[in-house]
Amino acid sequence: MTLLAPQKTRTTILRTLFRLVLGAFLLFAGIGHLTVAREAFLAQVPTWLPFDGDFVVVASGIVEILLGASLLALGRYRVQVGWIVAAFFVAIFPGNISQLVTHTDSFGLNTDLDRSIRLLFQPVLVLWALWSTGAWKAWREYRAAQRSQRSTQD
Repeated sequence: MTLLAPQKTRTTILRTLFRLVLGAFLLFAGIGHLTVAREAFLAQVPTWLPFDGDFVVVASGIVEILLGASLLALGRYRVQVGWIVAAFFVAIFPGNISQLVTHTDSFGLNTDLDRSIRLLFQPVLVLWALWSTGAWKAWREYRAAQRSQRSTQD
């Protein structure tokens, strides 16, 4: 068993629905980065990043569009895409922390309490990506197969 091979097994309707909703969410957010919400996303870019803020917003928007489209269209590669989406959510977490630390208002998050509550949802997005794509399940199955293989070799 390998984690890199395309998935041949079916997934549940609920996981598929959640994967598609997450894909649509990322696609919508990515388009927002490039259009109507560009300024709001710019407010979240940490000032300590060594890149132009507008570049970060555009690049992350393009990445979100690609990830969203991948979640919607690449069902056979859902596990791999799930890990990448989860990693992306981890990578953008410093922007959410920066918004709290710098007390930056954006997306209706106008108090530190609101910004703190938002921080709690980032791990939910990571778990959503891993669960809805079957990535976490595939990892557990892979680890179990590895343990089983080692125990039969002993």
